[in-house]
Amino acid sequence: MNDLASRIATSGFQTIDFVILVVYIVLLVCLGMFLSRDKDGKEKSANDYFLAGNTLTWWAVGASLIAANISAEQFIGMSGTGYADGIAIAAYEVMAAVTLIVIGKFLLPIMIERKIFTIPQFLRERYNDGVGLAFSILWLFLYVFVNLTSVAWLGALAVEQILNLQGAMVDLGFAVVSVRMCIVFGLFVIAGIYSIYGGLASVAWTDVMQVTFLVGGGLITAYVALMKIGEVFDTSAFGALAKIFGELTTGDNATDPHFHLIIQQSHDADAFNNVPGIAAVVGGVWLTNLGYWGFNQYIIQKGLAAKNIDEAKKGLIFAGFLKIVIPFIVVLPGICAYYIFKHHPELISQLNLGGTIDKSDDAYPWLIRNFTPTGIKGLSFAALAAAIISSLASMFNSTSTLFTMDIYKKYINPSAGDKKLVNVGRITSVCALLIALVATQPLLGSLDQAFQYIQEYSGFIYPGIITVFGLGLLWKRASSNAAVWTAIITIPLGVLFKALLGDVPFQFRAGYIFIIVFCFFVTLSLIDKKYVKCELPSADDQKAMMKWGKILGCAGIFFIVAAIIVVAMGDSTSLTAYLNDIGFQAFIFFGVLVGGNGVWLYSDSKDTKQDPKALPVDINIFSTTSGYTLGAIGICVITLLLYILLW
Repeated sequence: MNDLASRIATSGFQTIDFVILVVYIVLLVCLGMFLSRDKDGKEKSANDYFLAGNTLTWWAVGASLIAANISAEQFIGMSGTGYADGIAIAAYEVMAAVTLIVIGKFLLPIMIERKIFTIPQFLRERYNDGVGLAFSILWLFLYVFVNLTSVAWLGALAVEQILNLQGAMVDLGFAVVSVRMCIVFGLFVIAGIYSIYGGLASVAWTDVMQVTFLVGGGLITAYVALMKIGEVFDTSAFGALAKIFGELTTGDNATDPHFHLIIQQSHDADAFNNVPGIAAVVGGVWLTNLGYWGFNQYIIQKGLAAKNIDEAKKGLIFAGFLKIVIPFIVVLPGICAYYIFKHHPELISQLNLGGTIDKSDDAYPWLIRNFTPTGIKGLSFAALAAAIISSLASMFNSTSTLFTMDIYKKYINPSAGDKKLVNVGRITSVCALLIALVATQPLLGSLDQAFQYIQEYSGFIYPGIITVFGLGLLWKRASSNAAVWTAIITIPLGVLFKALLGDVPFQFRAGYIFIIVFCFFVTLSLIDKKYVKCELPSADDQKAMMKWGKILGCAGIFFIVAAIIVVAMGDSTSLTAYLNDIGFQAFIFFGVLVGGNGVWLYSDSKDTKQDPKALPVDINIFSTTSGYTLGAIGICVITLLLYILLW
């Protein structure tokens, strides 16, 4: 213990920093327990526990979405990729903001209208019990063995680095355990105390506080790092940012990718492999974002718990604006660390900086240790803790929701009352905590860029998920047979493409797989003999659907043909050489994605056949308020300006 204390003493953390952190954690747990109390002696119903009694306002929905999303994966993993590859990784955040507009307008309204508890519940209602059960089991495995383990592991790694405890061990009397695993256990316990007892209401309302710490602490860390660099060059924080930007975009560094949202393959092949040029805008990133934000239980559950559709939609727009801020919180610090280590190593001695960055994911913890002053260190540490704990809490709640509502109530005890369901949900969360705790060490090793690792292997399942869920929601001919077979072939295709095309950027591979499974799904659905006759939409609806079907279909064909021509021409002209250098082939995927929407719109407007379990969809549900429209336009304008400035 004396050794641990001496190592922490060299980390730069003072008593006040730990006081701030402890006060934050105590406040968080007390607030969570207070919000989760049973009011007036009334026991929680299943709806209260799993969907917060549908009481969430737009600002609670938006804050909780971001708090659940931002975790060590972003603070550590995305900052690490920012150190290695630059600002282009921010495309995941910026394009997520645009994706939230699509989900808020087209997908979430249908789910809320159907009173969906869980995503697999929708699959049961739309297809059959087998499809729903298969995806319930898949998501449970992903949450326990991928999400919970990776977030806790990366969080513990960050804490270890910040406190100078790398590789430290502690003797518990009955066993010698690594400090990292002790931290993992502590994170699980803190997140579990209030989320397991209180359910989604406790998680969502504490997230409002957590997102304040998360955004505020993250911005302060980035600002202080820039300010310290600015002091050396006798300028302000913003002057330092301008200097870094100028140095990394001109002269000998003109091909440095760190301040370019679109990376050219000829400039940095490794960075292009992680964030492949224009594909980060129109490529497989759409699969990741649509799958994550639209069909991921622990994310979309916040929208399903909103008071009504309008509150949910406004919450998604609010979350979209917050997403645009995230690159300045997590990516910019990584670029600052890169600038110091790779371009001005003399700053290390001038600023008396301790420690080193052995791998990319060390960048953010190194910055906190070296740049944030006393007191602010505690605030930055609290921001990181907020990111980790809020994500773990959301995952615990969604894991319990999936098992309780989709497996226990459906197959084990259909007559279970609310009290029983709530208790089973709590027991499930405890079991998930224990299993993840045991599995963390064996499953996760030393990852140089954890964010890229997680994105790539998530890409194994998202092409099938987008196809099955998206067409199930929107296309009346989508069949159960097509859904089952698409689910079966998706992961094997991912493994096959990884083995055969391992050198191809994973966003391209995910796009190719999507094209295959989309065509496969549509073909199986059209030849399926299990259909019923249906009436055509009203004349006005039919006219609108045909119009947009033709527009999207023509746009899809245009994108596909243009991409094929560019790829075929290769480097024969300077223009096609440049377009191929930024990965223009991604427009083949984007063309299929856009044109695919034209297919279901045109089919739904003209086809007199539908799957027996097709959802009745009133297109009026897709209408939005002027406020939503203005918010969506604002997000798109900001996105466009960022790409113009940082192309």
